Amino acid sequence: MAWHWVSEAWLSSCRKTFHVTANRHIHMRIEGRVQGVGFRMFVLHQATALGLAGSVRNRRDGGVELFASGERASIEALIARVARGPRGANVDMTKVFDIDVTAFAHAGFVVGATV
Repeated sequence: MAWHWVSEAWLSSCRKTFHVTANRHIHMRIEGRVQGVGFRMFVLHQATALGLAGSVRNRRDGGVELFASGERASIEALIARVARGPRGANVDMTKVFDIDVTAFAHAGFVVGATV
């Protein structure tokens, strides 16, 4: 599976400098009424509360995508919460992909630029 916003060289350098001890790493795509309803802030607050590292961003196709890393139980909780979404959102579909990543360049969760 190809990533759109991180290069393998960048990931390799991150693995050498900052290691996140985690059990599961995911890439998640969310479709439906998920922009203009506070979805990214919802994900940011949920992920932070669960102690996860990663990022969330809007996509130009109207969807939202997130990358998250952390304890397996916390990842499962995030997936369930994101599938419901915040008030005002209408999640039509979610896709979750397990990815082979053991590091992020930052601790915590951040909101990224639209792609």
